[in-house]
Amino acid sequence: MSTMFLRTLLLPLICVLALATWSHGLSRGQQRPSSLDAASNTLQYHGGPLLTKPNGINVYLIWYGGFSLKDRNSITDFFASFANPGRRQGPSVSTWWKTISTYKDKTGKPVSDTVRLVKQVDPNGIYLVLTAKDVTVERFCMGSCGFHDSILVGGSTRVVFAHVGDPTVQCPGLCAWPYALPAYGPPGPALVAPNGIGTDGMIINIATLLAGATTNPFKTGYFQGDALAPLEAVTACPGIFGPGAYPGYPGALLVDKMSKASYNAYGANGRKFLLPATWDLIRLNCKVIT
Repeated sequence: MSTMFLRTLLLPLICVLALATWSHGLSRGQQRPSSLDAASNTLQYHGGPLLTKPNGINVYLIWYGGFSLKDRNSITDFFASFANPGRRQGPSVSTWWKTISTYKDKTGKPVSDTVRLVKQVDPNGIYLVLTAKDVTVERFCMGSCGFHDSILVGGSTRVVFAHVGDPTVQCPGLCAWPYALPAYGPPGPALVAPNGIGTDGMIINIATLLAGATTNPFKTGYFQGDALAPLEAVTACPGIFGPGAYPGYPGALLVDKMSKASYNAYGANGRKFLLPATWDLIRLNCKVIT
């Protein structure tokens, strides 16, 4: 039954991916490096449902293309880090998510504080389509580094899905900044990526869309501006990764002494990640992980 459900879901997802307008995602304009002062004043709640299941948010990865084992392990370790802060003391993926879990729906229920990868299919999760660097997706890099939306399956069940592509070949400067430099943009050196430029670019964008998909899954949750091109929990804080960020500078980050890689969060299995700032509903500003 699970296999049949997955097949019936995968085909419409691929069709939607091919025809997507990319309006409900991480747009080129939203991805430009910015500053805390340039962030939106507030995100308004529009009364719709959020992903608030008390038993957590299930994420289903759909791999498309030739991903290396190293890339797969980096991404799956990122998701494992939501439950496992690792041995090190300091900022982690799970502490980064705490800001997102302060978002509440109209009944007062907060966004689920647990995110996990699962294999069994159900209609209450996020279906994340990941395309490798050898896969060309129309309009990817032209207007977006990824997007999330929802689709009606079986005539009655609406599920949330998202797409993130590996930008290594098509647009590293757009979708993997600050690990790659844009063709036109603020000057400054590219940082060293802890897991690889393309993979870390994907993880930044996965985190961005995961935050948006949970707090605005059906375009009626938390956002500012046009519902078809909204500023969401992370896209309201573009280009901000550490304290003191400004255009062309991601902010003060941790640096690995051996590899010189820059990061701001520890993860499972000794991983290091760079996670974007999130909009803090309580303090009404962009919150960086510290």
